[in-house]
Amino acid sequence: MNSHKRGRRYLYPVLFIQWVAAIYVLFSMPYRQMEGFLRKLSPFVHQDLAADYTTLFRRIRMFELPLSDTIKQTKGDVVVAIDSTGIKVTNRGEWMREKWRIHRGWIKVHVVIDRKSREILAMDVTDETISDEVCCIPLIDSAQDSIQSGTIRNVLGDGAYDHLSIFNKLEDRHISSSIKIRSNASRRSHGSAYRAECAREFLDSGYREWVQTHNYGSRWSVEGVFSSMKRIFGESVKATSIDGMFHELRLKISLYNLLINC
Repeated sequence: MNSHKRGRRYLYPVLFIQWVAAIYVLFSMPYRQMEGFLRKLSPFVHQDLAADYTTLFRRIRMFELPLSDTIKQTKGDVVVAIDSTGIKVTNRGEWMREKWRIHRGWIKVHVVIDRKSREILAMDVTDETISDEVCCIPLIDSAQDSIQSGTIRNVLGDGAYDHLSIFNKLEDRHISSSIKIRSNASRRSHGSAYRAECAREFLDSGYREWVQTHNYGSRWSVEGVFSSMKRIFGESVKATSIDGMFHELRLKISLYNLLINC
C-alpha cells in the first residue's frame, strides 16, 4: 500500500505492533535483527511484513497494552496478594559494580495478583526510592477497577505493608486484611482501630495459628509470578532510558497475562 504513495505512509495495524512487541520482549531481539526476521518471514505467510527498524522502534516505544484488556473477567469475591520485586537496569555482573564502585540502582515492580488465577490485576513501575507503602492502596484501587465484575474481599501482604494508613483505607473500602503484623506491635489503637484489632488477633493466636486462619501461605503465589516472569523475560531490561525501562516492563507484565491465558 505504501509503494509509490505520496505523502505520509500508512501505519502498521495495532495487532501487528502487538505481535512484534511480544517478539521484542520475549526473545530480546534487537530492532535491526527484527527487521531482517520479518523480511525472511514474509514469503512464508504470503504477505509483506517488511518494516524498517526505525518504524519498529517508534511504534513499540509508543505501544501500550492496557492491563485490563488482558484479564479474564471473574465474578464474586477475589482474594489478592500484593508485593514488589527488583529488576536490574543492566545485565552486567556484580563484579563490575564492585570493581568500579558504580551504583546502578534498580527498578521496582509492584503488582497485585489474583491468588486463584495468578493473573496480574494491577501494576506500578517505580525506581528503588519508592516504598511499598506508597503504592499499596492505589494498586488495590486499580485492581478493583480491572476486575469490574468481582470484588476484592481480602488482601495478603508481608510486613512491608504493616502501616496505619493502609489499614485505615482497607477498612474504608470494606476489605479485610491478611497483612503480617510486626511481632512487637502495640495492642492499642494509635490512629487505626482496625490495625489494633488485627494486631490483637495476631498476638493472641500466635503466628502459626494466624497463618492457618488467614491462609497466609498462599501469599507465596505472588513470588511464583515473579519467578515465572524473570524466567520468561529475564531479570534485567534492555532499554537504556528510564522511560524506556518503565515502558518495557509494563509491556512484559501485560504480555505475561496473555501468555498464561492462552
